[in-house]
Amino acid sequence: MAMSRNPFRTARFVTSAPDLRHLPPDTGVEIAFAGRSNAGKSSALNAICDQTGLARTSKTPGRTQLLNVFVLDDAALGKSWRLIDLPGYGYAKVPEALREKWRGAIDAYLRERESLRGVVLIVDARHPLKDFDRQMLTFCHEIGLSCHVLLTKADKLSHSEGARTLAGVRKECVAHGWPVTAQLFSAQAKTGLDEARAAITALLGA
Repeated sequence: MAMSRNPFRTARFVTSAPDLRHLPPDTGVEIAFAGRSNAGKSSALNAICDQTGLARTSKTPGRTQLLNVFVLDDAALGKSWRLIDLPGYGYAKVPEALREKWRGAIDAYLRERESLRGVVLIVDARHPLKDFDRQMLTFCHEIGLSCHVLLTKADKLSHSEGARTLAGVRKECVAHGWPVTAQLFSAQAKTGLDEARAAITALLGA
């Protein structure tokens, strides 16, 4: 299927949804971006889409509190493609009741959304893998969702440290039986972009 060199550049924001019921119709295909609230999820999305302000970034972790929907407008795609930015886990300074509501919304979305083809899990390369990351990878495996891990902020590591981190994550995934792909990534240094775009395109086309 012919497509532009980076079809993600056509991404545009369409809506924010508090739960599954408020999302666009469950047709076409989409990929979800998940991760801890301080892992650089919005920055990664912006870098992949080559847009500085597509996803809102903040120095305050937990800024993403809704399911944010982006559509790809490239006519060459020939089908409806969406990117879904999920609420981040971790350091959001919000009441526990609201965090539970987010968890419920994410759980329902991952289990019930028929157009969902896979998850891009955003993990800080300096702190892999945390409990939430392992839970998400286990969950995706149990429900049959493909997953690609972006080890972000890789520019903060030396080349050898990055290589060891990536090898360690891949080894743990194999040990748990998670059929996961993983890579080093840096929104700041613009490294790993082509690999990430290829992996997401593969997920969308699955």
